[in-house]
Amino acid sequence: MRLLLVEELHDIAPPIDYSLVPLWVIFCGSFLALAVVGLIIWLIVRRTRRPSPAPSPRARALAQLEQITSQIERTNPYQFSIRASDILRGFVHEQFQLPSTRQTSVEFLGAVAGSSAFSEDEKSLLSEFLSRCDLIKFARYEATAEDSRRLLEEATRFVRGGHLEPA
Repeated sequence: MRLLLVEELHDIAPPIDYSLVPLWVIFCGSFLALAVVGLIIWLIVRRTRRPSPAPSPRARALAQLEQITSQIERTNPYQFSIRASDILRGFVHEQFQLPSTRQTSVEFLGAVAGSSAFSEDEKSLLSEFLSRCDLIKFARYEATAEDSRRLLEEATRFVRGGHLEPA
């Protein structure tokens, strides 16, 4: 009887795969889904980290004028007038595409007079500024820190559009 019992017990059958999708397809699909999610995250991060636009010529000139404000007392008025003139001429060159950096004051004012981009107040302010700079640079006028402040104020007013913004 014992023999009969042993014959009735069969060995355990291996598991049967009931999946309709092969295992390799599941792995490839998972990899593809993760790659798509990673690409989407990368695009979102890249879009949010766009570089800020370059500042306008007006903003750059105002920043440079603000920077030299602290140097009025320490800088020779002759050197200060050259620096202020360079900033203003660079602004006009960038903003209005006038070759102001390679012209004398008379040539520059002649080009400005023929340009409709400037109001009469701006032309007058520019003329006063350049006359004062030329007086300091070429006539060797004994300028003071107060003259440098006035040059800075005129340059700032011109860059801001001919008016002085309230503090």
